[in-house]
Amino acid sequence: IVSFFGEKLSERVQLSGTYNVRKGKMQLPVNRWRRRRVILCGTCLIVSSVKDSQAGKMHVLPLIGGKVEEVRKHSHCLAFSSSGPQSQTYYVSFENFTEHLRWQRQASKMVSQRISSVDLSNCSLEQLPPNLFYSQDLTHLNLKHNFLDASRSLVELQRFSKLRSLNLSNNHLGHFPLSICSIATLTEVNLSCNCLSSVPSAVGDMRNLQTFLLDGNRLSDLPDELGDLPQLSYLGLTFNEFRQVPTVLEQLGAVERLCMAGNELGTLTLQAFRLLRIKHIDLRYTHFMVPDEPDFLRHVTHLDLRDNQLSELDASLFPKLEVLHCERNHLGSLKLRGTFLKGLYASSNEICQLEICPMPSNLTYMDVSRNRLESLPEWLCDSKKLEVLDVNHNQLSQLPERLLCSGSLRKLLAGYNQLQKLPEKLEGSQMEVLDIQHNQLSELPASLFLKADSLRCLNASANQLESIPPSSLSEESRSSLQELYLTNNRLTDKCVPMLTGHGHLRVLHLAYNQLQSFPASKMAKLEELEEVDLSGNRLKAIPTTILNCKRMHTVIAHSNCIEVFPEVMQLSDMKCVDLSCNELSEVTLPENLPPKLQELDLTGNPRLALDHKTLDNIRCFRIDQSPSSFSANEASAAPAVWSHGYTEASGVKNKLCVAALSVNNFGENREALYGVFDGDRNVEVPYLLQCTMGDVLAEELHKSKSEEDYMTSTFLVMQRKLGTAGQKLGGSAVLCHIRHDPTDPGGCFSLTTANVGKCQAILCRDGKPLPLSVLHNVGVAEEYQRVRQHKAIVTEDNKVNGVTDSTRIMGYSFLYPSVIPQPHVQTVVLTPQDEFFILGSRGLWDSVSPAEAVEAVRNVPDALAAAKKLCTLAQGYGCGESLSAVVVQLSVSEDCCCCCCELGAPPPPSPGLFPPPINVVIRDALPPPSSCSEISSEVSTSEMSSEVGSTASDEPPQSALLPEAHAGVSFPAEQRAVGGGGGAGSCALHPVCLAGSFQRQLSSATFSSALSDNGLDSEDEEPIAGVFSNGTRVEVEADVHCLRAREHPVSSQPPVPETPDRTESEEAADEHEGGGMAEVPRKAEPAGGAESGSTRTLGKRRGNGSVAPQERSHNLIEIATDAPTRKPGGYFTAPAQPDPEDQFIIPPELEEEVKEIMKQHQQEQQQQQKPHPTDQAADTYDTPL
Repeated sequence: IVSFFGEKLSERVQLSGTYNVRKGKMQLPVNRWRRRRVILCGTCLIVSSVKDSQAGKMHVLPLIGGKVEEVRKHSHCLAFSSSGPQSQTYYVSFENFTEHLRWQRQASKMVSQRISSVDLSNCSLEQLPPNLFYSQDLTHLNLKHNFLDASRSLVELQRFSKLRSLNLSNNHLGHFPLSICSIATLTEVNLSCNCLSSVPSAVGDMRNLQTFLLDGNRLSDLPDELGDLPQLSYLGLTFNEFRQVPTVLEQLGAVERLCMAGNELGTLTLQAFRLLRIKHIDLRYTHFMVPDEPDFLRHVTHLDLRDNQLSELDASLFPKLEVLHCERNHLGSLKLRGTFLKGLYASSNEICQLEICPMPSNLTYMDVSRNRLESLPEWLCDSKKLEVLDVNHNQLSQLPERLLCSGSLRKLLAGYNQLQKLPEKLEGSQMEVLDIQHNQLSELPASLFLKADSLRCLNASANQLESIPPSSLSEESRSSLQELYLTNNRLTDKCVPMLTGHGHLRVLHLAYNQLQSFPASKMAKLEELEEVDLSGNRLKAIPTTILNCKRMHTVIAHSNCIEVFPEVMQLSDMKCVDLSCNELSEVTLPENLPPKLQELDLTGNPRLALDHKTLDNIRCFRIDQSPSSFSANEASAAPAVWSHGYTEASGVKNKLCVAALSVNNFGENREALYGVFDGDRNVEVPYLLQCTMGDVLAEELHKSKSEEDYMTSTFLVMQRKLGTAGQKLGGSAVLCHIRHDPTDPGGCFSLTTANVGKCQAILCRDGKPLPLSVLHNVGVAEEYQRVRQHKAIVTEDNKVNGVTDSTRIMGYSFLYPSVIPQPHVQTVVLTPQDEFFILGSRGLWDSVSPAEAVEAVRNVPDALAAAKKLCTLAQGYGCGESLSAVVVQLSVSEDCCCCCCELGAPPPPSPGLFPPPINVVIRDALPPPSSCSEISSEVSTSEMSSEVGSTASDEPPQSALLPEAHAGVSFPAEQRAVGGGGGAGSCALHPVCLAGSFQRQLSSATFSSALSDNGLDSEDEEPIAGVFSNGTRVEVEADVHCLRAREHPVSSQPPVPETPDRTESEEAADEHEGGGMAEVPRKAEPAGGAESGSTRTLGKRRGNGSVAPQERSHNLIEIATDAPTRKPGGYFTAPAQPDPEDQFIIPPELEEEVKEIMKQHQQEQQQQQKPHPTDQAADTYDTPL
């Protein structure tokens, strides 16, 4: 806390200085004047000794409601007094009148202030803090999500005589706090989720109460005294244990909104409702049956019947109904009156017949998406006020002929249907947004852009379009189109001239069409273009006139035939350039790169040669490794068992809230690990999961558990680490682990998948998608019952306590036990029929169905291009969220199920047909190894910083790859792709040279303790083992499990025979002789340090392409209270990492001489050996140097 305020103090300090200070009454002789440091900060006066001012020993005097008086007996002296019965006074003597006057004026402003609102939510309070009562004028007090007890903590609330709003939801009250009943000024009280079983009769004393929320408790009845509240207009009773409507509601004449969702209502008792004036009724999750009576609730205007498993509904019983919500039921038909109807929300049903009579003349919003409608009623064309019509995911083959002529319709969503043609009549159209993606359209109306001149956004992706209509018949165009999505069609070069009339076009997506060129003269006319996606075509160049688009910030043109790098780097607003999977051979860049450039992706261009040193200012630069750095043996390697490609794309707000994990070689046996993490709107959580989850899984694997056990333990341990690190938000996660059971040498590879949240994985088997994941939400009966058992509430948007729509997800520890991190675990045995599997984030699966995803990438030979195609399709379909996709291609044969150690068969090939490309990432302003890279989030409530060396991807450290990448020297065998394989006769399932040993090394992580409750700032607690305090930083001994090649030298030349006396220097000399260079032993490489199936990076890509440098490997969130103890076995017994400074490096010119000295020394040692040389410890051999 001291550290946190030490950083933030300077922002709030108004006045400060060193003056003579005296405490207490002036008459007491024991109080003497002393020299003190005085600070006026915020609304407080801070007094401390001069030497302790930086150590945090200070006295804080709140000034609100207090006094600032001039002391007449002393010149230039002021008396500062706090308010309340235990007020204190400090006398400060200033040196001159100017100082005296300035302090008096500033402090007088603080004294006169009155705080009216205080928010102490999520502060882990067990009792009310004393300083809360310094101001008696509070009107709004928020104490939700704490640990307050009604018996002892809330008695003092009676002191707030002006309190109007009180929020005590999600505490540990247990019973109703009687003390609040005496606060007559209260108008709003929230006591939700407190396990209340009854409401006392004293509640009738709160005569001014207008809003009373009692949701998520154990109430089954209400007292009659509740009827004495004449102003009560909103009563929340959702998710309690009511079996019938409380009779006291008949006395509440002012109540207009009644929320009874989630109760145990059976057949609705009409007699209780007829006497009420209630207009808004919430009956979600009640599973009730509406009785068939003609005179039913004439006064009801808003009815919510969502999630009730209704199979039929006759809403015509509500004659004055204005808004009806009946989503997520099983309705086959819907009938209601349209006299007063304004909004109809009926998505996710089975409606095939819709009857509304009379015609709804006041209807403004209609959502009947995800149903079985085959046609729409004609009266929609005559509705004068209809603005939004959503008919997505139905079975429509045509639209009403006059629908697009509506003068009121602004937004039409008709995607995912069977439309073959749109209506031609467009006169008077006021359409602004038209979504007709995923239909069977071969053409658009010829007059679409001519008559619908208000159209701003058109999405016609995933159709069969071969051309688009013209924007005008002359050179002048009235088009106001700003966003045009035509991804995944059959457009040719003939459509390009039709785009020039859209002068206001900002976003253009033409990916995966049949374009062969984009004329420069046409691009020159799109001057307002900001984002263009031309991926998946046959383009050979980007037009040079793209420089006319001064606002351009994103150019995506991967998977083409582009040979020349476009001149986009001259545009000052450029942020992202993706030209991967092309045929670039050279790149010419200007000296001054765009200041906002965040990503330059040039992977998948095998002929590209580029000087990396010229790109120091780019945050993330990705390029393939030069083919010359691979040996001929690797180039002729056999096909891979698995290889992967992954991609990440930021959302519309330029935030990358997803992360991908890819480790082609994981563990000591032949294994692989892949994962995708989605933090929704949070940047920090997926980053933490990416950098740490592989290490946790490696630790759990050492315990030899079953697939379900070690996967479940991985997620639970990760949950504890997130909570201990102070991370209150959460995210979705999916992990896929390929392994070969070491206890079954003749067995096949198995794929174990675990997921929480909305990240999912699917397996393509025989061309069909096989789900490997399960979504957990309140729509699943078992999950809903568990959530209800723990007295949580479900809001209208189907979120638990209004926070998350997933009932199993990482993080969100404050929602436990309603929301848990227990994953769904599924294991399948890989067969030759398995082609590939896909891992994706929430945004990907919300936009692309599993069947479409399999069909889209099944014929794409390159895994990187396949992953990029999936994300590009999702963006073309309108997804604005962050996206991440991992595609792992499989080539499982019968030979892969046999262990050559047992059968004597030749080893099956290792992953990598060709050596994979390496993403050479050059990052500006790299911090020194001792510094910490700060991780921040706009949404996250935790503030932490740590030095990050990611172990999440199979990438070697910078110190190892940069010299070789620049010098063009070939990699040693153990650093190259696994396709090199082992020696003859070695087993591919238990390779000798594969990177597989997990090592343990120290990691120092520093955390800001502002919002974390780790107890590290208490002077009364003993230091925790494994934690070293260093000022305001906390250094933690963390466990980082890194994949590292074994120490056996691999060379094309015969190895030198070893003797028991063989020294480290001799091995270095022999390796230098055989491989052409002496390799200095390095620190442990990150997990999967061997290779990446399609891309490798020197740093971890973050923030729309930024990279966390890998100077050292760190476990980000291994902190004090979670510091592991040293256990026997497992990775704790791994050998220590050799320090490069301790190694002997032999200069080439002295190589022969040193080898001769070593040989002589070895012979002398053999002559002087004892009779039993095995009695001598292995680490006590002498060395010549």
